[in-house]
Amino acid sequence: MNNNQAMPPETHRFKLGTFDVVVVRDGARVAPNPGEIFGTNQKPEDVAALLEKNFLPTDSLVNSFAPTLINTGSDVVLFDTGLGEGARKDGMGRLIEGLAANGYSPDDVSIVVVTHMHGDHIGGLMEAGAPAFPKARYVIGQAEYDFWKDDARKGTAAENGHNLVLKNVVPLAEKATFIGDNAEVVTGITSMMAAGHTPGHMIFLIESDGKQMALTADTANHYVLSLQQPDWEVRFDMDKAAAAQARRKVFDMIATDRLAFVGYHMPFPAVGFVETVGTGYRFVPKTYQFEL
Repeated sequence: MNNNQAMPPETHRFKLGTFDVVVVRDGARVAPNPGEIFGTNQKPEDVAALLEKNFLPTDSLVNSFAPTLINTGSDVVLFDTGLGEGARKDGMGRLIEGLAANGYSPDDVSIVVVTHMHGDHIGGLMEAGAPAFPKARYVIGQAEYDFWKDDARKGTAAENGHNLVLKNVVPLAEKATFIGDNAEVVTGITSMMAAGHTPGHMIFLIESDGKQMALTADTANHYVLSLQQPDWEVRFDMDKAAAAQARRKVFDMIATDRLAFVGYHMPFPAVGFVETVGTGYRFVPKTYQFEL
């Protein structure tokens, strides 16, 4: 799915309390055969039936990518960096453009938070061999870093990811703070471990002036297939049982507390709510909740 490069990428901006939030559509990719990605432990016809019930095509899906910037007033915090320069030929890797359209330059970013180390999250950390956000420090999950950096990944399905981490993350380690569960990034932003998708995958809880939101990264990667059926296995989840457990833990919390959330692969602008329906959840896109 190539965007018209003459047009800036889609972005979405809103206030959470006093925080300025900008979500950027770094790009989108069409994938065939949804049942080969989601519901891999289900009958293909059951996956197709759920898609059809939700007014979606059964033969393909659109996967989009949504890095998020939060300006707290004292820090400009960027969560994940998109696919980066290598994806621009395919109309993706448009984070920096999207930030510029909202008045932010790479030099303005003071902290880059890495939720986990899949390529669509760390691809934009480096630009032309140098840090893409030259004045930033980094907040990285210790468990995630230790897993991907380890030479034991060589010769496994994780080898390509290992190589990208060596290229894009390891050179930044001296400017990084390594964290685990329940760590404060800055005032109002706290980590929460939600492993399964990857061994150190984290989400973040955001609070400003009494308003709250969760940033769920890749806890759920499709607004129907992963939320309505949270136990269905997903090809990209490394520990499928742990990932399903994390989905239930995180989205039970979000539904119970009626929290807004931004999900990296949710339909753009990637922000919404969930309600419990049956044994799963229904995604409710945001409308004007943040304008009042």
